[in-house]
Amino acid sequence: MRIHCLGGGLVGLFVTRRLVKSGLDVHLFDIVERNTDATFHLGNALIAEHSNADLIINMLPGSLGNKATELLKGTGQRIVDLSFSEYTPDNLENVTSSILWDVGIAPGLSNMLVSMAVREYGELDSVTIKVGGNPSTPDSDWSYMAPFSPHDVIAEYTRPARIIANGKISEVPAMTELHSIDANGRGMEAFLTDGLRSLLDTPAKSMGEYTVRWPGHIQKYQQSNLNPDELVDAWKMDPSKEEFTWMEIHIISGNNEKRWIIEDSGMGGDSSMARTTGLVTACCALEWIKQPDMLGSGVHAPERLSNAVIESIIDVMRSEGVSIELQ
Repeated sequence: MRIHCLGGGLVGLFVTRRLVKSGLDVHLFDIVERNTDATFHLGNALIAEHSNADLIINMLPGSLGNKATELLKGTGQRIVDLSFSEYTPDNLENVTSSILWDVGIAPGLSNMLVSMAVREYGELDSVTIKVGGNPSTPDSDWSYMAPFSPHDVIAEYTRPARIIANGKISEVPAMTELHSIDANGRGMEAFLTDGLRSLLDTPAKSMGEYTVRWPGHIQKYQQSNLNPDELVDAWKMDPSKEEFTWMEIHIISGNNEKRWIIEDSGMGGDSSMARTTGLVTACCALEWIKQPDMLGSGVHAPERLSNAVIESIIDVMRSEGVSIELQ
């Protein structure tokens, strides 16, 4: 079974390593030399030959990832798309490949848990998702390190946030509804960003996704004159600093209520965001390998995965030390 992994950043390297350990023939494509046990191909993944791959995992950042998926949409192959581009695969036409997209922690695991609630309750009254990867301790500067492409973080901060209000999709400026929250004993702040994506099709009266940061971070961003490249440098990941990823998913349907809390602090040199995102991605790929007919041709959101697959992903994450609690 030959797997092509496109992009070897923090998440890409984690996913690649997991698949190599599973005994698969894994090939990693990147324009930067990477230390990996996979067969490595240095160069542009967009122009590389992928026709001999049984499954392709697109972990390129933003717009590059979007281009890769568009190039592969007509090959008839299985594609796991983690690129988190503003231009989502569900808008592609003439798709003969089978594309499973947004398979990280949020979007990704968040979608899966919401979909399980829909199957259990039907229409939902309220869904609130709060999520962020941050340093464990705030500092006097940004109190932030970008755990994935900083340019994608900037895009989150700038493009309008789509939400559901009164049962209808609407747009509000990003960074609105800024408010204080308690993130497992930490006093943090949350604000709206455009993370719902395919969840906008969920039967719900109210829904929003909020990015979580230390107090003062987003205010500093709003007042900053730094250009995107300067922000990339300011937010670069520092492996010597402890960090964590925290997510809360709160669902209400009539008299029913669910609250999922997911948290991780990294392990074995892997950041918490690499682990929480990469475990979901790797599990989706492995499940698809075990069940080749799991998804047919076309574009599939994480909500399409069965409860059994979702529960298997949760079990694997817990076995790897990720805290996942249903309250």
